Amino acid sequence: MGICNSKDVSEFCLEGRFIEFIIKDGYKLKGLLLLTADGECYVKLAKHLRFTFDWCLPTGTLLQVVGQKKYDAKTGKVTLKAEHVMAAREEVQKVQTISPIKQVPATENTAPKPNKAKAAILVCQKSDCMKRGGKAVCQALEAALSDRGLEDQVTIKGTGCMKNCKAGPNLVMPDKTRYTRIQASQVSTVMDKHFPDSQQSDHLHQVVISNTNQAETCTVVSGF
Repeated sequence: MGICNSKDVSEFCLEGRFIEFIIKDGYKLKGLLLLTADGECYVKLAKHLRFTFDWCLPTGTLLQVVGQKKYDAKTGKVTLKAEHVMAAREEVQKVQTISPIKQVPATENTAPKPNKAKAAILVCQKSDCMKRGGKAVCQALEAALSDRGLEDQVTIKGTGCMKNCKAGPNLVMPDKTRYTRIQASQVSTVMDKHFPDSQQSDHLHQVVISNTNQAETCTVVSGF
């Protein structure tokens, strides 16, 4: 008796505007939520994309996604898995229509400075994290960046749920170190650890790592 395969696999190509990242286990990038002509659409990312994807992708960016579509005849469920993600034609055209840079005479011996992408501190913006002090943490981060003169180098980016609500507030530093139960009073210490060259004090502080007292200590989770 032959075995009937109930799953139909085909290729797909769609365009949609980026809404948010879908995160698993609090810090693992799983996929993207896009707004398409047919409504919101979840696209799972292939493994090679998860580890190289740009966390600083602005909300609303128009993307073109190419990959495999699986249709399960038994459940009627359709699963999309992205193999390639790129800026859609509309975004490319915006770049192409920018006026060319005016050439500077060689005698002036000047050259435009390349734009350096900002590092991003990711902070969960969902209600559970906000109730546990997330708003105060964001304010403390903004103040810490200002005090250290890092506003042009580092940005604070709100994210969707990191799937670790009970251990909130949650944040991920640019080197992908994740902190849980972080409080506003601990932000300065964390910033000193990750941006030592910008410290205002003459001594280094040590981050307290503990799970025993959620109100006064935070937990550091290794980057992925």
